[in-house]
Amino acid sequence: MEIIYQIYPLSFLDTNNDGIGDIKGVIKKLDYFEELGVNYLWLTPIFSSPMEDNGYDISDYYNINPIFGSLDDLKELIKKAKKRNIKIILDLVLNHTSTEHIWFKEACKGVDNKYHDYYIWSEEKTDITSIFSGSAWEYVESVDKYYLHMFSVGQADLNWKNKHLREELYKMINYYINLGVGGFRLDVLDLIGKDLENNNLYDRNVLKKYLLELNNRCFKGKDIFTVAEMNLPL
Repeated sequence: MEIIYQIYPLSFLDTNNDGIGDIKGVIKKLDYFEELGVNYLWLTPIFSSPMEDNGYDISDYYNINPIFGSLDDLKELIKKAKKRNIKIILDLVLNHTSTEHIWFKEACKGVDNKYHDYYIWSEEKTDITSIFSGSAWEYVESVDKYYLHMFSVGQADLNWKNKHLREELYKMINYYINLGVGGFRLDVLDLIGKDLENNNLYDRNVLKKYLLELNNRCFKGKDIFTVAEMNLPL
């Protein structure tokens, strides 16, 4: 049996007296976690984010939200946790990014921009509703199209049909694996398997295809813990 301890950094332990928990607070408690027999520490999202949805709206996969610390703090946490046989699990969102992400900002500059196809667009609204209520489509005047957001308006859904987008995500995941991260909790992963041409938000065959590719490109043959949030059986 292995023990996973989930941490919501925002309220865990504040080490700089700004009223917000931080990565250094997690580092400070590593001896305590070791005493508890913890094998994995699961951190809810710590990436750069406008925090419209508690960090599940990532604006930069390669940087840490300054309210929690820095990338160097994460590296220190990984290193010091490893000395105690504790691995770090990152909470990662692959279905969407924040509309503050550079990819989305570029996508809105024009349909010929290479990042435009990183997201899901429609020339008209369909009857798809957001999980956060209301229409899942939001109009962008600069491209005269609507982008899909299954959650908040500030969370634009990624287009997994785009091979270059998938490659960007695999590159990022492998970056953190090489950094020493021990696992990932993958948020709303079932939603990457969309087949909107057939009005299907949860296509099992499409999802299985992407999951197999994700495993082959990032996890296969590595000692990496993975768990996904899924609302449907495979």
